[in-house]
Amino acid sequence: MAAVICGSLAFDTIMTFEGRFADQILPDQLHILNVSFLVPALRRDFGGCAGNIAYSLNALGGMALPMATVGSDGADYVARFKELGIGTEFILELSDTYTAQCFITTDLANNQITAFHPGAMQQAHLNKIAARSDIRIGIISPDGRDAMLQHAEQFKHAGIPFVFDPGQGLPMFSGDELAQFIEQAGWVTVNDYEGKMLSERTGWNEAEISRRVRGLVVTLGAEGCDVWIDGHKTHVPAVKPEAVVDPTGCGDAWRGALLFGLEQGWDLARCAALGNQIGALKIAQRGPQNYQIDLKALGL
Repeated sequence: MAAVICGSLAFDTIMTFEGRFADQILPDQLHILNVSFLVPALRRDFGGCAGNIAYSLNALGGMALPMATVGSDGADYVARFKELGIGTEFILELSDTYTAQCFITTDLANNQITAFHPGAMQQAHLNKIAARSDIRIGIISPDGRDAMLQHAEQFKHAGIPFVFDPGQGLPMFSGDELAQFIEQAGWVTVNDYEGKMLSERTGWNEAEISRRVRGLVVTLGAEGCDVWIDGHKTHVPAVKPEAVVDPTGCGDAWRGALLFGLEQGWDLARCAALGNQIGALKIAQRGPQNYQIDLKALGL
């Protein structure tokens, strides 16, 4: 059975500054900030939330159907997914814009400065979700604002349970809109910062949110994650990675594992535990889609 993954496909341009931002930025001169960072190391990766989640789910043996838009420069991305065996039927190619682009500069302290150009993602609402016998589950990850609102309604109308994971898109929505997402969703996943913002805007704490869905997961980075079901919290510990190389895409790797487990009918804590394992694999590799998964080692 397949999972529809709503979100962005993007190109990530990742640069390394061989210093620390704090040494180059004068706190008392922020009103006239004008800085330039020399970045000797640069690479371009396939990225975007939908792309990264689809890569993770596919590597675990699931059937990923990313629903996203790419621009006139997106043919290589679509070709890559076809080579990997990832479904491309819900990827809309637009000729009058660029694919979404993310420009990330990382310093030696692993601080990041990011600029994001949404490009084709702003027209993601042109894609529509409909009921289909082979689609069992879905996810709404960061995407165009209209697309996130419409896809939630379409999932609900089609009877397809979905995960609401607003990520960096959360600030685009009011408390009422976020409450509507929660009421429509089967599960909600956020990191700890997003969880606090979600509670602030809706007026519901974690326990209250978890009573409105099948489950809520709050990820805590290196501390693992908290799984909330019907008001009760269970902590799922982190998995120690072999190395900490690049955090880009770790959350999406986790999301792909979550979808895999949910599609298999696992309980939420077991899904989160697999997510922690896949996140640890990803953080040890550069780029969001360059890690490999040994299914036998995971017992799958």
